[in-house]
Amino acid sequence: MTEPHCPVERRRARLIGIAREAFFEHGFGATSMSRIAAIAGGSKTTLWTYFPSKEALFAAVCDDLVERYGRALTTPIDPAEPIADQLRLFGRALLDTVLSPPMIDLQRLVIGEASRFPEMARLFFERGPARGKARLAGLVEAAMERGDLRRADPALAASQFVGLLQARSWHWLLLGLVEDYPDEQRAAEVDTAVASFMLCWRPQD
Repeated sequence: MTEPHCPVERRRARLIGIAREAFFEHGFGATSMSRIAAIAGGSKTTLWTYFPSKEALFAAVCDDLVERYGRALTTPIDPAEPIADQLRLFGRALLDTVLSPPMIDLQRLVIGEASRFPEMARLFFERGPARGKARLAGLVEAAMERGDLRRADPALAASQFVGLLQARSWHWLLLGLVEDYPDEQRAAEVDTAVASFMLCWRPQD
């Protein structure tokens, strides 16, 4: 991601960075716009000029993190290529996205406060997971149309593949049971997820 050059963009990026750290350290509910403005050394009026609400600021934090770490949304995939190969590419990109430390922090924040702040959870879902699953569903749908996968709901199939990918490493890192997940283990988990998915969704005889 290129650094902003315009002074207005730099100020906006600085406010997003301050908000991100404040949200991660204190939580969404306990972080006020006044606190963020005080850390930034300005007034709430200035902060509101950029972000009309705390929800809008949180949405900007999500967008910034997705732009920086959201490889599942940018890794090239080709619906015309063999589905297993494309699932492997997408799966590795997705794991690298959701297992990156900043994204783990964001997911912990959302999960911990979703019941009290459902709008915050919705903003996160729309800006990250929903976009990734929609992209994956398009890939799966193309394979179903070719007959490489059995016909059904591509969105359901995409969600099941994501579930397979997040069945182990994501939970372990999210809960702090491990500090890192080496590349070879990530690759092995992707291979297992692809094999399981293909076994379940292959065309029926």
